Amino acid sequence: MRSDNAKSGMQQAPARSLFRALGLTEEELARPLIGVVSSYNEIVPGHMNLDKIVEAVKQGVAMAGGTPIVFPAIAVCDGIAMGHVGMKYSLVTRDLIADSTECMALAHQFDGLVMVPNCDKNVPGLLMAAARLNIPTVFVSGGPMLAGRVKGEKKSLSSMFEAVGAYAAGTMTEEDVEDFANRVCPTCGSCSGMYTANSMNCLTEVLGMGLQGNGTIPAVYSERIRLAKHAGMAVMGLVEKNICPRDIMTEAAFRNALTMDMALGCSTNSMLHLPAIAHEAGVELNVDIANEISAKTPNLCHLAPAGPTYMEDLNEAGGVYAVMKEISKLGLLDLDCMTVTGKAVGENIKGCENKNPEVIRTVENPYSPTGGIAVLRGNLAPDSCVVKRSAVVAEMLKHEGPARVFDSEEEAIDAIKGGKIVAGDVVVIRYEGPKGGPGMREMLNPTSAIAGMGLGSSVALITDGRFSGASRGASIGHVCPEAAAGGPIGLVEEGDRIAIDINANSIEVKVSDEELARRRAKWTPKAKEVSGYLKRYAQLVTSADRGAVLKDN
Repeated sequence: MRSDNAKSGMQQAPARSLFRALGLTEEELARPLIGVVSSYNEIVPGHMNLDKIVEAVKQGVAMAGGTPIVFPAIAVCDGIAMGHVGMKYSLVTRDLIADSTECMALAHQFDGLVMVPNCDKNVPGLLMAAARLNIPTVFVSGGPMLAGRVKGEKKSLSSMFEAVGAYAAGTMTEEDVEDFANRVCPTCGSCSGMYTANSMNCLTEVLGMGLQGNGTIPAVYSERIRLAKHAGMAVMGLVEKNICPRDIMTEAAFRNALTMDMALGCSTNSMLHLPAIAHEAGVELNVDIANEISAKTPNLCHLAPAGPTYMEDLNEAGGVYAVMKEISKLGLLDLDCMTVTGKAVGENIKGCENKNPEVIRTVENPYSPTGGIAVLRGNLAPDSCVVKRSAVVAEMLKHEGPARVFDSEEEAIDAIKGGKIVAGDVVVIRYEGPKGGPGMREMLNPTSAIAGMGLGSSVALITDGRFSGASRGASIGHVCPEAAAGGPIGLVEEGDRIAIDINANSIEVKVSDEELARRRAKWTPKAKEVSGYLKRYAQLVTSADRGAVLKDN
């Protein structure tokens, strides 16, 4: 056992004395030591129930003959951090989580790990750590929140942000907004739509790192406690067979994940996180293959914010495995990929059925014949940008309008709420990328303000920042190169015409190459004064199309 390095032989007698200071018995030390990575805290609604999940995992590990030992991982609530300097500290935690988990796992020589994450950066950060460490690992999340209900209709966090925009437009009262605030987030769990947290938890199932139901069983269901116990048992099987994350997260598994990303209509943030996780697994995942996969993968789900269904509905309809079974009819999945069950994908989804074709469309009746995400290129984004096509209304799939240029999220929000943005405009928000932000803030406030003010079907938003999975509309992010790195988005001027054709995967600023060169000759990128961790992050981070991973040297 790996843990023998820390507990066996005369040389490790001092370590044994410290293990005994923990209260561990000889019988417990004779068993495999399983690290249970707990993301529990009291500030993130998606994490407030993780203490119960962790206890269930510990029971499962012990029942299967292991010794569970808990250590922590941090997590930021994106919704609470949104719209102020706190959002700069969201994406950057992904690497802190991966690094700190690596430190704890190797310093203490665990034989296996059970990761207990739930929210946006926490799930990919721990997946990155799992790929890097390559120790037998199982994931079990805290589960999604139930949808709220306002005046008899299901609602979620995205409708809360849009309510603020509606208030600014004068179509909702302050009392209406407070009624929403009291009702849209009714339980613990990751927010109830197909936002980033739930997208990544669903993709954990697809990658083979989580058990069936990990992405969809609601946080408040006792079924999730049972799932956590089974995750604890499952890691012991992986330790026995020495099945490790890189045996599971292969190139084929990542192609499966991108395919299901398209079918489920996941958050655009998956296009940041999947390449970063693949990088740690030694797999090169170029975002360009997203369009190749999207072209042949139908979009089968329209969960909030794209449609009126929620994670609880997907769970009742059969969950992620049911969508995988539906997509497998087209031969688009590699069914031979290994998973944490010790079985291949094909064995896992055998017998799964679609219990509600209104929630999970059949491949014969998809929402669209192409996938939920599109990667665009053009002179505005030579290295790519990303849009959640499944959440764009038909009339905005092709759009041309004048650029309204802002050098920060705050400036854009002031203009939107001040009534200065009108139908047809293309809002450009720059210097919000990984390096320029720094931290690549999510733009849920401006996109929600646009939707709330009734402009969602007539105004586009383009940024070198990124979007919450709760954003909808023609919200185009991850523009690369970013403005701070000399990207053409930094050269756009007020009133320039911008042409977007999502189905053609193109985005252009209608300015000649000669004019762009003239502008570049007299232009220098804006620099922001930052300190501490953000300063180090800005110096090390790569571009969004590379997953915003940190440089290796």
